[in-house]
Amino acid sequence: MSCELTHSQLPLYFDGELDHAASLDFERHLDTCQACQQALGELEALRTRLRGTAVRFDAPDTLRQKIHGDLALARRGHSGRRARSWMALAASWLIVLLIGGGMSSLWYRHQAQVQVGDQLVRDLFASHWRALAATSPVDVVSTDRHTVKPWFEGKTSESPIVNDFAARGFPLIGGRIDYVGSERVPTLVYRHGQHLIDVFVFAQPLPHAAPHATHARGYAIRTARMDDEYVAVVTDMDEAELDTFMRLLAGPP
Repeated sequence: MSCELTHSQLPLYFDGELDHAASLDFERHLDTCQACQQALGELEALRTRLRGTAVRFDAPDTLRQKIHGDLALARRGHSGRRARSWMALAASWLIVLLIGGGMSSLWYRHQAQVQVGDQLVRDLFASHWRALAATSPVDVVSTDRHTVKPWFEGKTSESPIVNDFAARGFPLIGGRIDYVGSERVPTLVYRHGQHLIDVFVFAQPLPHAAPHATHARGYAIRTARMDDEYVAVVTDMDEAELDTFMRLLAGPP
């Protein structure tokens, strides 16, 4: 895939509008193209800045003129009682305006956080489903954690903690690198019977609006903090099996 073609598909990939095959083709190119990685990172940074900008409201000129006029009228000879009344009214207008603007700002900030959380959920489900549709859901095939952990070194910002739970029915089968937003995320892959389990490992806290648990099309996402790491688990196991796996992740190896 040429860079020219990639740039024409970059917005579609960024918005999650490419089909599975086109997304996989794009991601293979992305692994080796620094220019495209930079372009994708700039798009993600722009989206973050837009979502994080608080909305503020300035008083309209008509309100400013009304307040100044009322105060001037009071100073020109009205009784002290009348002046105090107008000043109190003006102050009340200002308070209402400030409260309204503050509430609007908080509402827009909350909405921005919700959108970030929703985008994270979409990215996680999309990555899991792409892996299921791929020829192999792993880039490094190994049940040995001492093989999987070193494989991530130099490929992601941090090499995740890797444990094997084969004795409890959840064997490690390998790992891969996924993109969540514009971030390269190490992903550990486990299996339980016919169920594939993806464990996305983040070095930074997940967005506050990211749900602790959510479901879509028979698949579930669970998020948790494990020591200094933050994980998102995606699978189609039932709730009881998923509860067991989450306890294994949280406990000693």
